[in-house]
Amino acid sequence: MFDVIFKSSTSITIEMKNEAVYVTNPYNIYLNEKLVAENVITNVYSLYNLVPDTKYQLKINDTELVFETEKEYVCLNVRDFGAKGDGVSNDTNFIQTCLYACPNGGRVFIPKGEYYTGPLLLKSNITIELAEGAHLIGDTDRTHYPILPGMTYTSDEKDEYNLGSWEGNPLDCFASIITGINIENVKIIGKGIIDGNAQNADWWINVKEKRIAWRPRGVFLNHCKNIQFQGVTVTNTPSWNLHPYFSSKVRFIDMKLISPKNSPNTDGCDPESCDEVDIIGVYFSVGDDCIAIKSGKIFMGRKYKKPSSNFNIRNCSMNFGHGAVVLGSEMSGGIQNINVSQCLFNQTDRGLRIKTRRGRGKDARIDGITFSNIEMKEVLTPLVINMFYYCDPDGHSEYVQTKKKLPVDDRTPYLGDFYFKNISCENVNVAAGTFYGIPEAPIHSITLENVCFKYADNPKEGIAAMMDGLDPLVGEGIHFNYVEHVKIHNVQFDGLKKEKYIKNFVNDFKEV
Repeated sequence: MFDVIFKSSTSITIEMKNEAVYVTNPYNIYLNEKLVAENVITNVYSLYNLVPDTKYQLKINDTELVFETEKEYVCLNVRDFGAKGDGVSNDTNFIQTCLYACPNGGRVFIPKGEYYTGPLLLKSNITIELAEGAHLIGDTDRTHYPILPGMTYTSDEKDEYNLGSWEGNPLDCFASIITGINIENVKIIGKGIIDGNAQNADWWINVKEKRIAWRPRGVFLNHCKNIQFQGVTVTNTPSWNLHPYFSSKVRFIDMKLISPKNSPNTDGCDPESCDEVDIIGVYFSVGDDCIAIKSGKIFMGRKYKKPSSNFNIRNCSMNFGHGAVVLGSEMSGGIQNINVSQCLFNQTDRGLRIKTRRGRGKDARIDGITFSNIEMKEVLTPLVINMFYYCDPDGHSEYVQTKKKLPVDDRTPYLGDFYFKNISCENVNVAAGTFYGIPEAPIHSITLENVCFKYADNPKEGIAAMMDGLDPLVGEGIHFNYVEHVKIHNVQFDGLKKEKYIKNFVNDFKEV
């Protein structure tokens, strides 16, 4: 019936065992026989203000479960360290001192208030709780932000030490409001808000220009392990909301990631060269891609060969972004074993979006990608795989964009197996899908099973993929270009007035 998927000393998150995006029948939650939540319709729900090291009886419908909150050594309140929370005073030093003073197994408590702050550096083995009404507000002066150097040499000058990152390269960037470097075993919980305050600063102006350093994220986790977020809202970030980087065992549970639709580069969650990532029950409404899984450009891919792998993305709501779940385009280290299920994609430009191009390298392999039990509403083009993505200064060059077959070399990316099952798409506009491999390295296989495309009454015209030479489309079926194997089972088109499948250079096409 349900599982407890997250637990801290003062909170838990439950997840219903259900294959649909929302539960069929609303449910009530009882804690120690007391009604604490009524008519819940989401599969994921969190409870707060629990007592550490205490047993509770949880009941939902006819299913009961006993759980015990985690032990806690001590709780430190940032107000006791001098933080004012008045929205005017700069509370950075007071909160930072409280974080560093907290011992292993302790909890830093940030009560209701508006805390004007610069970047805060995390430490290992603690919990940070932002109470309901707690609001971290980012400093608007970029000169107050420490710089994380892109690369510096080790003392023996035999290796490089990477701290900063920008769009897949090791470049100087500002520290983020929440920054973790080489830390482990941290929980950040609660119903409070981490607000980058970018709308009141100059972060969203001249965004392609480096000014002192590249823009900070909302949360930046560099080489971290076992980091878990629960409940908190991240909003108005200078660039990406969440950026786990070369990290493992990272979990984002029941969060909200919110930035204006027109805010530049405010991706929701962009894990880069990470392993074992859970994104469960997260609400996205952002100005760019909701989730963009990455593994660096060619320098980082060749040097570290670290793919992003073993992801579970489940019970999420993606709204208004450019793409709902995106892979690439910085993916030179590879991406593998990604499972996306029980998600709602609402009014995004594209649903699944894979972006790569020649020049990403031989380690740029995307394989083992599964999408199941997905609902898409008013997504312009639900399924897009594009191996001609025109990013970077040479993105429009003959090498990247030519449709001629080039030699396979150490710059050639590879796309493997993609599986789409139990997906419904309402109000399709531009096209149901566009799959475009490169002649020398076609996409290996695409399987669609139990997929339904329902077209808008008056579909909008648009470009299905960001590549040179594509004409605008409107109300199209699925385009397959340079694909080795295609398997179609029970795919329906409601309102399509054109050809279902447009095939060019497809070796094996089976409709069963």
